[in-house]
Amino acid sequence: MITTEEKQEFGTIVSDPICYHCSEFCDTQHIEFDNKDFCCQGCKMVYEILNENNLCKYYEIDEQAGVSLRGKTQERYAYLDDPSVQEKLIEFTDGKNTRVHFHLPQIHCSSCIWLLEQLYRLNSGITQSRVDFLRKEIFLQYDNSQTNLRKIVELLSSIGYAPAINLSNLDANEKQLVEKSYYYKLGTAGFAFGNIMLFSFPEYLGLDKVLEGEFFKLFGYMNILLSIPVVFYSGYDYLLSAWTGLQQKKLTIDVPIALGVLTLFLRSVFEILTHSGAGYLDSLAGLVFFLLIGKWFQQRTYHTISFDRDYKSYFPIAAWKKSESGQPESITLDKLVPGDHIIVFNQELIPADGVLITEDARIDYSFVTGEEHPVKVISGEKVFAGGRQTDGQIEVALTKKVSQSYLTQLWNEDAFTKDSPTEASALADRVGKYFTAVILIIAFFTLAYWIPRDLRIAFNAFTAVLIIACPCAVALSIPFTFGNMLRILGKNQFYLKNTRVIETLRTINTVVFDKTGTLTSQEEKNVQYVGNSLTDKQLVGLYQLARQTNHPLSRQISVYVRSRISPDLPLPKIGDFEEQVGKGVSGNINGQKWLLGSAVFTGVDSTSQGLSVYFKIDDTVIGGFRFKQRYRKGLAEVLSYFRQIGHTYLLSGDNNKEKNNLLPYFEEEKNLRFRQSPQDKLHFIEELRKAGNYVLTFGDGLNDAGALKQSHTGVVITENTNNFTPACDGILHADQFDKLPSLISFARKGVYLVYLAYALAFIYNIIGLSFAVQGILSPVIAAILMPASSITIVLFGVGSSSLLAHRMKLSGTKKQQTVRGQSGGRKTK
Repeated sequence: MITTEEKQEFGTIVSDPICYHCSEFCDTQHIEFDNKDFCCQGCKMVYEILNENNLCKYYEIDEQAGVSLRGKTQERYAYLDDPSVQEKLIEFTDGKNTRVHFHLPQIHCSSCIWLLEQLYRLNSGITQSRVDFLRKEIFLQYDNSQTNLRKIVELLSSIGYAPAINLSNLDANEKQLVEKSYYYKLGTAGFAFGNIMLFSFPEYLGLDKVLEGEFFKLFGYMNILLSIPVVFYSGYDYLLSAWTGLQQKKLTIDVPIALGVLTLFLRSVFEILTHSGAGYLDSLAGLVFFLLIGKWFQQRTYHTISFDRDYKSYFPIAAWKKSESGQPESITLDKLVPGDHIIVFNQELIPADGVLITEDARIDYSFVTGEEHPVKVISGEKVFAGGRQTDGQIEVALTKKVSQSYLTQLWNEDAFTKDSPTEASALADRVGKYFTAVILIIAFFTLAYWIPRDLRIAFNAFTAVLIIACPCAVALSIPFTFGNMLRILGKNQFYLKNTRVIETLRTINTVVFDKTGTLTSQEEKNVQYVGNSLTDKQLVGLYQLARQTNHPLSRQISVYVRSRISPDLPLPKIGDFEEQVGKGVSGNINGQKWLLGSAVFTGVDSTSQGLSVYFKIDDTVIGGFRFKQRYRKGLAEVLSYFRQIGHTYLLSGDNNKEKNNLLPYFEEEKNLRFRQSPQDKLHFIEELRKAGNYVLTFGDGLNDAGALKQSHTGVVITENTNNFTPACDGILHADQFDKLPSLISFARKGVYLVYLAYALAFIYNIIGLSFAVQGILSPVIAAILMPASSITIVLFGVGSSSLLAHRMKLSGTKKQQTVRGQSGGRKTK
């Protein structure tokens, strides 16, 4: 930025002032304010806003941060006051907090990110602002009592970041792989490359430069004109990235590319204008063209192996859909459509937006808003995806499909991100930090060596070194190798949050298991009732109470009781329903307090009973339930595998009647802990971490949320219920429990594949450099080989991980058939 004083100091060197905000040249009608120059009233206004709110650090982070507002009129956003328009844009609202996200195409640097994440200082009603730089998107949460959608959009527009709002495209299912401007740049480079080669034919054919001198000059000038848009339009992103990195004192991988492009261009222009040579503009155009092709290939491959996975990849879980007979049946989320009626049990997440059918509900939106106060919703009002029901069972009529809803965003919220050391990422950081510096040193030594000997070879070798040794191939090792592994694991119904989970699994040395619903099957228990005979009134009341929650034992009791009652009997209404996680449920039925839960929860002396769950009305113990638990297939092999990795522990909220059955599977008796509350489990994981252990926890997601979040890696075992918790790092379908040794072993070996990919990339670079420093490798060949090296690394990462999966028999699983059982549940074949 050049101020008025600097302009006077430089005198005639600076002919036109530069806008302090957007860095563009001002015309004669420029505006002077606060001893600074501005090209238009819009840029001046943005500066005033930032200055008044002490946000001028925006200009310090990146000197070319500002977006030019010259010639742009302030858009009108009155249409955002229309409730029908708001409903299309708003993703969530509970009447107090609202969340939206916008695409901001103007985002281009770190200053943009900094300013946009400081929006709360410009509008106090904004409570959260998060930027996704790669997608150029901003996610906002605001307080309805202090601001509204229109004011926020107008604020963004006033500071130069007008959202791209196109209501007709809001429901589009597919996003473009790359922006249209990318194809324009690729087309420009390809057009110029072909024509520059055509104009260089006299040089290629060795025609006499004396006889055909005028043609040589003409073609040279035309090549310069064609190369200008190649460098400053098609190659602009590389130049900008390199310049931004240098401003921040960082050597990014685009620095050697930008340096090579500028070297070729300036040297070629010099030779053509001085008539001392034909230049290297054909190599320059070819370089940029093949770089862009390589970039397209990367983006295409990223899309193919679904790094940006949708809800189908994240959530293989099912919902309970109300069937024509009125009974709930399990159905996968991707089959839900607007109009379906679903049943949401206590402590379950709502999978899609809908309208409440039940009389009332209490929805906890803490995963969405961060506030833990449940919101009361009455029949007919909207409920939003991501809310957790906290007041028994409810019925919801869906108004939207389950697609890119808050479930996906929740799993990636910063609040649920775990920071743990990973070997591969640490190596990648070191490679990225030093690789570019080493390449620059080699390139300049090569240049210094050849200049006294042959000037043409010197510039060819210098440029070839910069291009051939691009560290892009190294940077691709982790995302493509691990990305393909995520895909393979997903095919085997083991769904991991991101590639960092694979890295974290490599460090695990302690494994903790929940028992009920994790080691035991929810669908394969024998239930036995012990106690007084139950009347029809007690049976329907007990069924209604048990089915409010999705706890594995409650589900078994509800199935057991329903088979013993007449379908014609009306179900009573439950008031004051309450669930103490891991202990039991209670509610008021016909003026009496009903309790169903553990001995401690119901206040029963369990010394002589030996039951797991007790049933009590007011102060009278009616009876209880005994369960013959069936452990999951392959339990012995699974626990034997994890004992080889490190220490294994069992944390169960149940009593210790299964202690003797489980003891052979664990190292010693002290590793078995029973009657553990959710808080006890959380504290135990904390103690393991304090002792230096890296903990992997398996739970069912119902009462293990704290332990899953506290662990380095938390995995939920799910059958046919929506027990997802955002704190988990992975979801495993219960049918694949016996495959756990193979799945975990496959993930842990992935780190070694990355190391092999690094070794391959370094071998390639050493071979390429050995030719480049000798001056026998032209820049255009180097430009072809550079994306070829990226392709090689991608093919190696995808191929090696696929081969490893095939050897471990993890190539995929057969599709499962889902059928109705007599109880309305699901059985898998």
